[in-house]
Amino acid sequence: MLPVITEEISQSIFDEIFVDMPQWRKKMIHYIKDENPEINSAIIEAANKTDLDPKAIALGAYMSYVMLETADKENEALLNYTE
Repeated sequence: MLPVITEEISQSIFDEIFVDMPQWRKKMIHYIKDENPEINSAIIEAANKTDLDPKAIALGAYMSYVMLETADKENEALLNYTE
């Protein structure tokens, strides 16, 4: 099951992205290439096989990846929380 992406997660990711969107996208290309090369290849392939703007497709995919990753980390922290 996919983790829940809260409003706080969405807003924090949006705040990071829209400071300098082109730079954030470039940073994510390198991050995901190291973190999960198969996902990065799939994103690039999908972006290049569409009539839509490939940079916009990649941005949406990277944004979704980071939101899910952040939500997953928060869920793990809650599940592993001990007093």
